[in-house]
Amino acid sequence: MPLQPVSRRSVPEEVFDQIVGEVLGGGLSPGEALPSERRLAEVLGVSRPAVREALKRVAAAGLVEVRQGDNTTVRDFRRHAGLDLLPALLLRGGELDVAVARSILEARLHNGPKVAELAAYRRGAAMKDVLHEAIQELASASDPIAQQRAALAFWDRVVDGADSIVFRLMYNTLRAAYEPALDALAAAMAGEVGNLDAYRKLTDAIVAADPAAAEIAARELLEPATATLLAAFTLLENQK
Repeated sequence: MPLQPVSRRSVPEEVFDQIVGEVLGGGLSPGEALPSERRLAEVLGVSRPAVREALKRVAAAGLVEVRQGDNTTVRDFRRHAGLDLLPALLLRGGELDVAVARSILEARLHNGPKVAELAAYRRGAAMKDVLHEAIQELASASDPIAQQRAALAFWDRVVDGADSIVFRLMYNTLRAAYEPALDALAAAMAGEVGNLDAYRKLTDAIVAADPAAAEIAARELLEPATATLLAAFTLLENQK
């Protein structure tokens, strides 16, 4: 297992990152036993308490199984991990995982319209002020990055309106994976985040408490940029 000494001692986050990287990168396979705490501490150049804390985090992420008095074994993250792993999966070794990026776009296109539908059904007219305020922020955004952030703030309010803890946690994770790529996605997202009429149409449908219209408006807003990015990712995969 090609782990490297950690530059600062007693930093569980760095130990966590290295072990996660090995599991996600295939350096550690499901069912394989990790070295002992003592051995990991020696290889990484950190204290055993730091290793122990990092392993607790790795176990909580669903990547390993820790058995008292037995080996710590790697689990199949596809069967046991949660959405909180998504940002780590998206960028591995500084490179974008195209398949994961495609999955995020597919989830965005699927979930966005449903969230809008629920917001119209559950909150309706009560969302008028917050959504109009969000559109004003979007209209006054000064550059493509600011526009993307304002668009995220708009959707943050829509998710609140949906009043679904599952969609809220999913949105939080998708946003965490998306935000580091704002610069890279600025050109592809410009058409969407600059389409104020589409945001107004979606807002009108939600405020009118029309779930069907809100679902359609959200899909019309999200679909063009999603299709463009999916086509670009397909091209990247074909070039490999």
